[in-house]
Amino acid sequence: MKLLFAEDDPDIRRGVTTLLQRSGYTVDAVGNGRDALSYLINGDYDAAILDIMMPGASGMDVLKEIRQRGMGIPVMMLTALGETDDRVAGFDSGADDYLPKPFAGKELVSRVRALLRRTESFTPDVCAFGDVRLDSGTYQLSCGSKSVRLGNKGFQLMQMLMRHPNKIISANEFMEHIWGWDSSAEINVVFTNISAMRKNLARIGSKVRIRVVRNAGYLLSYGDES
Repeated sequence: MKLLFAEDDPDIRRGVTTLLQRSGYTVDAVGNGRDALSYLINGDYDAAILDIMMPGASGMDVLKEIRQRGMGIPVMMLTALGETDDRVAGFDSGADDYLPKPFAGKELVSRVRALLRRTESFTPDVCAFGDVRLDSGTYQLSCGSKSVRLGNKGFQLMQMLMRHPNKIISANEFMEHIWGWDSSAEINVVFTNISAMRKNLARIGSKVRIRVVRNAGYLLSYGDES
């Protein structure tokens, strides 16, 4: 899952970004409302966390703008303002949840998970394709009695493929959704992770294959076709 986090306080921005990444999310973090709006309009996110008081444009302004554009991405608002009127204004503008500062890290992560469960972007705990199963709770990729635990990036890559088994996914799509715009990683990380995932599938004895579609990308197939 890929999140946008907008917060002008650099310490909070770093801390929350690290927390969310350790919880298995890919995060693009920005420090002002103008960047938040640009990222949301041009990016592909499963949810957004917006601070209300930001330079350039407030979180409320960003929220109103994306809702006017018909964007249904779930949004959680963060703010030091805890009055009922502020919460009502946020919900009336299209917010899905509201968390006043200061907040506990565990509560934020729990709220994000609940937010994603209430949306179409929520995925079941276990995805299945062919003879393999992918457990989002344990990051275990299994085939029959054999399994392997995937790392965060490998899990997200395999999840993208299994969620869209008939769709060709380009290397650039993997880069954007898993590593994010601000990543210093190069496109070769996609090829490296694809190679590692093929080895994992062979290790557990699966007949699922990651096919290369020339000049297009990758997709899953099941059987002897490579």
